[in-house]
Amino acid sequence: MTDTVINYQYAQPSALLKSAQHESLLLSNFSEVQKGLVAPCFFWGKLRKPFLVSRCLITLSNVVQSGFNLSPAESAKLKDPIVTAGNGKLRFEGFSHCAGVYARVDVLPDGLDGEFIENGTTNVDFNQPMISALGGIRPEEQVMLSVGSQDLSLHKEGNTVVEKKVPLPLKWIKGLTTVQIFLSESAISHTFNKLQALQLFQGIPKGVLKNDYYLVNRGNRPLFSPLKSPGAVCIGGLHRLRLLEPLLPYIDKLCVFPHPGMQSTTWQLYFGPLRFSLSLSRESWRGFSGEGAALEALIEDVPDSWVDAMDKYSYTNQEFNPSLLAVEEDLDFREVGNLTGRLAAMGLLGFDLDDNRFFYRRLPYRLDRIMSLNPRMRDAEKLILEGKVQIISRNEGKVDARVEGSGLKHTIVLEGEKARCTCTWFSKYQGDRGACKHVLAVKKMITNI
Repeated sequence: MTDTVINYQYAQPSALLKSAQHESLLLSNFSEVQKGLVAPCFFWGKLRKPFLVSRCLITLSNVVQSGFNLSPAESAKLKDPIVTAGNGKLRFEGFSHCAGVYARVDVLPDGLDGEFIENGTTNVDFNQPMISALGGIRPEEQVMLSVGSQDLSLHKEGNTVVEKKVPLPLKWIKGLTTVQIFLSESAISHTFNKLQALQLFQGIPKGVLKNDYYLVNRGNRPLFSPLKSPGAVCIGGLHRLRLLEPLLPYIDKLCVFPHPGMQSTTWQLYFGPLRFSLSLSRESWRGFSGEGAALEALIEDVPDSWVDAMDKYSYTNQEFNPSLLAVEEDLDFREVGNLTGRLAAMGLLGFDLDDNRFFYRRLPYRLDRIMSLNPRMRDAEKLILEGKVQIISRNEGKVDARVEGSGLKHTIVLEGEKARCTCTWFSKYQGDRGACKHVLAVKKMITNI
């Protein structure tokens, strides 16, 4: 898919305001959608661990500026994380430019001393003066954090620095919808203390690593090995983990959450009331935006009224609770499960590994824009509308179908959770990049019959 960008402007620049008593970090926002009146800010208050928050945000910015299949000039173009304020937490999210590395900073309630005026999600600008200012924060300094749309600038020693407008690639939105599904399927496999984590990362070989490495235990000692062994965690593009090295001296512990199909690994650092998560795609050249994991969740049609009800409920309550939603809207719990997958695929939900549940995160873009980012699903729906899908047989959990292609017909067989197709896409990826449009068309047809 051609990389599409949105050119947008912030109403004001982000800034770190300094006075003799304290510093105030103010982040300007951008949104394509608004809920009612525009609030002056989402959160205003003091950071209880400003030094650690600053180091986490700098590392997040380093992730956003990195690109593991791009030139340095290309990868330096983007510096914008996404911030969600709500339910007593602040969450900052971002991708590498190649969309193969996802990072999130969670500032939990114990790390904040302030007021959540309104919950919401927005893009924030991290210009270079902002990064420099964050780097100058000392452990004992008082720092006030405001997320909103105030008139902002960076003031330091009589100087003012104003940000510049930047583009945002739509593949970030697509990547956000995919990575949350991978996270929801992941489970913890390893826990390391600070010393163990430091020793483990010292074993990362130098340079760019093109071959897979594996996290293994040998003699009760964890290490990275190029050799696969039973129970090992596969890590593609191991060199990308070096992004975490500046944070390791400050952590309480490190936990590893691999995807069961090894499509991703997530490395979560803990610092008291802070968490930093880093998710790596299967290979460094392959971003989350192209994985296709969200496609299965979009097969079954969900009434717009359900989506609207969930959106209003979660926006009001600042959280996503599928059980309460089912009770309030008189929905079947199985139907709510389908709705949850679809909402995550639409970008309305993120996933918290520690809470083991989705959280509400309203991306600041129209839903029709988000839904337009799945060309395979659009192509599948087109095949159905044009009458090119034929179900030959359907019995005992097995479906045999034919789908008309360009000058030939493809054979599709669905058996249980397995699917096969005779097209080139399936032959090349064997389902590792999500279903092909022919399989999606057949699944959608039989689901909605």
